[in-house]
Amino acid sequence: MRKLSLILATVGRTNELNRLFDSLAAQTFHDFDIIVVDQNSDQRLKPIVNRARCLGLVIRHLHHHPPNLALARNAGIQIANGQWLGFPDDDCWYEPDTLERIINRTELIDKPQGVICQWAEQNETHPPGLLSWERSSRFRDFPVSSITLFLRREITLNLGGFDGRLGVGQWFGAGEETDLVLRVLRTGATVAHEPSAKIHHRIEATSDPRSRVARHSALLRARGTGAMYAKHRLPLWVIFRGLLSPLIKPLAKGQLDAEFMKGIAIARGRLAGWIHWWNHQRRHGRTQ
Repeated sequence: MRKLSLILATVGRTNELNRLFDSLAAQTFHDFDIIVVDQNSDQRLKPIVNRARCLGLVIRHLHHHPPNLALARNAGIQIANGQWLGFPDDDCWYEPDTLERIINRTELIDKPQGVICQWAEQNETHPPGLLSWERSSRFRDFPVSSITLFLRREITLNLGGFDGRLGVGQWFGAGEETDLVLRVLRTGATVAHEPSAKIHHRIEATSDPRSRVARHSALLRARGTGAMYAKHRLPLWVIFRGLLSPLIKPLAKGQLDAEFMKGIAIARGRLAGWIHWWNHQRRHGRTQ
């Protein structure tokens, strides 16, 4: 059994994958394989995957339709044989010792069920430590992105993987990785932060908040946050803080135009996501 399986769900990109595969071929830790979950309708990835295999990488290539990031990752989880799972984006890349540092952290005495590494391009840095349900459920813990998330396969399978109702392209346009980490923490499992392990991913340029596209994108992502409020039955004070903060922050800075309008979109999205998920739970008698 390989110690680590990297599940790469991809659609639409080509050249970026070469950069990722080059960084994986340069890893100081070698006991890993890659599961490429191809959501393209053509064979554009075939020469790229063949090139990566020539670099010595162990790759399994499967197709998944229709595109859905969470469900594509779940398809990879089902066939993975690594003890640990990682979820790189198709446009990220690793430092040469990233996987070695992750595995070294998993073997410390506390034996975590999950490890969060550092997104190198983010300005926020946090010291090593453990995530907790209490802090994470109040959005006070280390930021978690799917590219920085490594989990034991066993607990990921037991929890059913990612929730396919959440994430890019869905009505609830974000939150699938936050939801999974919250579910892991609710089991009492240990999730550690390891800032010495770094992953690179270009931070998208901030859209002009005056544009309708930027406000709509913010609203979609905010629906995912609202879903977290209802799905995990977060305290009302956390919810109200989340609804008010996008409005208060621009007001405090005197930004009464575009930023305030974007704040309204975020607050509307969070409220809509909260109500929509809560109503769904009530109709169907589901708590998760």
